[in-house]
Amino acid sequence: MSEHANAPELAQLRHAAKAWFEQLRDRICRAFEALEDGFAGPDQATLAPGRFVLRPWSREGGGGGVMGLMHGRVFEKVGVNVSTVWGTFSPEFAKQIPGAEHSPSFWASGISLVAHPRSPHVPPVHMNTRHIQTSKAWFGGGADLNPITPDAADIEAFHARLKHACDGFDAAHYPRFKAWADEYFFLPHRGEHRGVGGIFYDYLEGDLDRHFAFTRAVGEAFLDIYPQIVRRHMDRPWTAADRAHQLERRGRYVEFNLLYDRGTQFGLRTGGNTEAILMSLPPVVTWS
Repeated sequence: MSEHANAPELAQLRHAAKAWFEQLRDRICRAFEALEDGFAGPDQATLAPGRFVLRPWSREGGGGGVMGLMHGRVFEKVGVNVSTVWGTFSPEFAKQIPGAEHSPSFWASGISLVAHPRSPHVPPVHMNTRHIQTSKAWFGGGADLNPITPDAADIEAFHARLKHACDGFDAAHYPRFKAWADEYFFLPHRGEHRGVGGIFYDYLEGDLDRHFAFTRAVGEAFLDIYPQIVRRHMDRPWTAADRAHQLERRGRYVEFNLLYDRGTQFGLRTGGNTEAILMSLPPVVTWS
């Protein structure tokens, strides 16, 4: 399907993209709940295995979504949200969106995940993929790892799995999208990266069927590699010093998401669910 697809083709793509994001959410929730059940760490006797609570919401102006949130023994807080919204951009915001300058109507669907593990040894992670239609149509997304203390094996495994997903479509994808992630997930006021990167891509137009397949491959890659990394560390004990360092590093995540994150800005400026948008923020954080 090309970027010049007709209206019925675009409607079919909207339906397929929405269904995929919802299917991926359900699979991620099952995988993360299985991690909760398999936990054998220091708090096993005092903390119950977490379970996702799904809360539907509707948006005035068109559409809505489901916010999935879990607090457990492995994940202190993890959110997996799917939203599908439509309507009209404000004139100011429309100038920033491809294809909306002269036709501000839009449709957008996507999945967004942010996990803040309880253990300082388990790296926080972010994953988001989306499909947007204005007078143009494109896919975007990515995934990035945000360890409290970087682990070389985790970093290599995470990047290798994303590279494998990219290489199945275009050998140029991984170096391009890795560099884009390194540039995007950066805190200018700190002069440092938010984490250890991953991939970030946006505005993939043209062969929409191929870009949709690539977006699915990114979701599959995330679902494959991140639970492996969690299992590697989730049962390890930690110290009070480890926890203090974790809470301070979480502050970098807050700063990026409130100051620079495109998804946060898009959700807030299109009348999305505020609680779902801000579910990315960690439950406890400190600034020294």
